[in-house]
Amino acid sequence: MLNDETLKALIEAVIYVAPEPVSLDALVKSLEGEDRERVKAKLEELVAEFQRPEHGMQIRPVAGGYQFASKPEHHEVLRKFVKSLKPPLRLSKAALETLAVIAYRQPVTLPEMDAVRGVDCAGVVHTLLEKKLLVTAGRKNVVGRPILYRTSRDFLVHFGLKDVGDLPSLKEFEELARQALGPELEWEAQAPSSVEGHPGAARAESPQPMESSESSSETEAPGGSAPPAGKPEH
Repeated sequence: MLNDETLKALIEAVIYVAPEPVSLDALVKSLEGEDRERVKAKLEELVAEFQRPEHGMQIRPVAGGYQFASKPEHHEVLRKFVKSLKPPLRLSKAALETLAVIAYRQPVTLPEMDAVRGVDCAGVVHTLLEKKLLVTAGRKNVVGRPILYRTSRDFLVHFGLKDVGDLPSLKEFEELARQALGPELEWEAQAPSSVEGHPGAARAESPQPMESSESSSETEAPGGSAPPAGKPEH
């Protein structure tokens, strides 16, 4: 059995190097011979320790696991630093609009997306599927049985959400989209009434950066997991 200091150090290291959020089960499996409850207790101690103000990083729950991320109060400095290194890659206006429709109405069919946006969304949906931000969710039980789409686990990881209930309000989403598109473009929400009733529509969570279609505007740990709560590169 490992001593307390070594066990905590290993848990910290595993979470740091992991490309995706690490679940408690994965931690226990990687630490062979260690009791699950003991691993859980040490993980909770680490989470509490990194919440202290002397740490620039935090360990936070994301998509069923735990991930290192920088703290929201440091985002502005980190954002400026990252942008000084390389220009951010961004989702297109069409991709953001379509992603918003899917996120707040999921599961949703392609004809329903077309009706909300007023344009053919097939090409954009194909792109979002390639980027693994969407997955199929079966077929709708109507004439023609169209395919249903929903956001993926990668979507949660990319935008730093614990689950879809953590989606920001529509107003916050619009602001995030404007930031992602840049000042030269304006993003207008399509059919705002279509998202009413969704748990995220009334939620006022802290905004999460949505700048990159391939990497977050915040920096990443060596594993490459996206840190909308702000995960700095090392």
